[in-house]
Formats: sequence, C-alpha cells, structure tokens
Amino acid sequence: MPSPEAEAAASELQDRATLWNVGEIPASDVVSAACDALVAGLDSPGLRVLAACTRAEADYDVHDLLPGALDELGLILYPAAGEAGQEAAARALARRMLAGGLKPWELTFRINQLYGHELPLTARLAELDDEYGFLEFGGDQAVAQIDAEVTVEARRLAAVHPRVPAEPAGVPPMHTDRPASSH
Repeated sequence: MPSPEAEAAASELQDRATLWNVGEIPASDVVSAACDALVAGLDSPGLRVLAACTRAEADYDVHDLLPGALDELGLILYPAAGEAGQEAAARALARRMLAGGLKPWELTFRINQLYGHELPLTARLAELDDEYGFLEFGGDQAVAQIDAEVTVEARRLAAVHPRVPAEPAGVPPMHTDRPASSH
C-alpha cells in the first residue's frame, strides 16, 4: 500500500496532468509534480524521464512523455474534450480552490468559462458564477454567502480522487548509493 505522501503526490500529478491537458497550467507545473512524486516515493521509468525535463524542454516534451508516465503509475490522462476529462478538470480545479490556489469566485469563473452550464457535474458552480455577476453592489455579506456555497460544491467535487495503485506493475526499483535498510 502506498504511503500517504505517495498517494497525495499521485493525486497532485493526476490533477496537474489534467489541468495541463485543458490548458489551465503550464507544462513545467507537470514536471514539478513529477519531481514531487519521485521524492514522495512513486517511481517508474517514464516518471523519471518526465521529472528530468527542464523548463525549456517541458513545453515540447510533456505532450509525448506524460501519457506513458501516468500509465506506468496506473493513472489516467483523460481526453480534454470528453466528459470524463471535463469532470476530472473540474474536480482538479475544486481541489486547487480548497487548497487555497484559487478564490471561490475564480473557481466559478473558470468553470463557467470552460464548460458554461453544459456539464451536469458543475452546473451549480456555473449558476453561482452568475450569482457573483449579479452582486456587483450586493455587499460583503452576500459575497460571503456565495463563497460558502461554492466551498460546499468544491468539497463535493473534490471528494472523488484519482485511483492510486498499490504498486506500479513491472517497474524496476530506483538505484541509490545507499545500502538497503534492515527495517
């Protein structure tokens, strides 16, 4: 069973891959997540190659390297245009908001901009984005109420995490100069 750190790193790598695939973040953010995943104990040949990309190489190489690296770890790169990819991106954005990377209004704005009211999973967030628009002069109390509703919706979306395998199959261990521990 993977450690909590490895599970968190796999989830973050999956989220960043998804967000990169829909154009929300740069490729270098995916490479950073690959490095973090290695540090957390995840390992595969493809992950090592992905983590070794420089910022300059990332824009050119992530497209080719990412699918294989994710596959080796049992993670998925959903097609950006499909419903599964759209839902994965919405969930990743929700987790990003809950972690403090986006403000509630930014989450609703991004969801509405990406999917409008068309994606059933995020329809309520799109409605809340409309409510923010109606509040130009509504006061802080009304904004706080909508922020709270957005947070509830974000928690609902974030409750589903990517599947993290117990052990990547067929992956040779990473070689180190340290002797094996006797624990």
